[in-house]
Amino acid sequence: MNRIDTAMILAAGLGTRMRPITERLPKPLVAVGGRSLIDRCLDAVVAAGIARAVVNVHHLAELMIGHLQSRRDILIEISDERDELLDSAGGVIRALPLIGSRPFVLLNADTFWIDVDRPNLQRLALAWQPQQMDILLMLASPTQAHGHDGGADFRMADDGRLERARGGPGMIYAGAAILHPRIFAGARAERQSLNLYFDRAIAGGRLYGMRMEGNWITVGTPAAIDEAERVLARIGGR
Repeated sequence: MNRIDTAMILAAGLGTRMRPITERLPKPLVAVGGRSLIDRCLDAVVAAGIARAVVNVHHLAELMIGHLQSRRDILIEISDERDELLDSAGGVIRALPLIGSRPFVLLNADTFWIDVDRPNLQRLALAWQPQQMDILLMLASPTQAHGHDGGADFRMADDGRLERARGGPGMIYAGAAILHPRIFAGARAERQSLNLYFDRAIAGGRLYGMRMEGNWITVGTPAAIDEAERVLARIGGR
């Protein structure tokens, strides 16, 4: 298996769609099925054998940092964005000194999934081919997705290469990816989205996808918490 030893979790967002809960609690600390979203992310990282995680913080950062200090099964380093919220790509660029120069797993803190057999992050690492890929996205089909209220994000070719779905049928980005830090060469830590880098990788034929196994759950609003818990009860997940 391609060795991935570092993960970054994007956890600095304001969680505006989750208000009023996020007026007093950072969104990654919202509990679903008795476990916080950030702990579900970290559980997936640990299950994949990844020993170190970088977590960026901004909104109610002290609560996040205090919670993360309770984990004893993984080394956690904090990328502090309290001075400025940098969006997805900007947050990664700010954290690169902590991430290092090797490929890393990137996770969104407001999504999680229920594995079937081999952990999906291990499958992602097995599929990673740095000679031909700059970014490898974990994808879910609409039938695997719960709580998703948008359309498809990408269409996947037979060889795994991705292009934008552009409103047509396709797959959903499931909030987990492997990225090579070289794609950020020369970039400044300023507010910018990862979509810019997805599109650059598409243009170069270097954005690939892997279909996940199991059920994928996204939790974006208070109503989505109840839906996620119903899904967990139905499929026997934890």
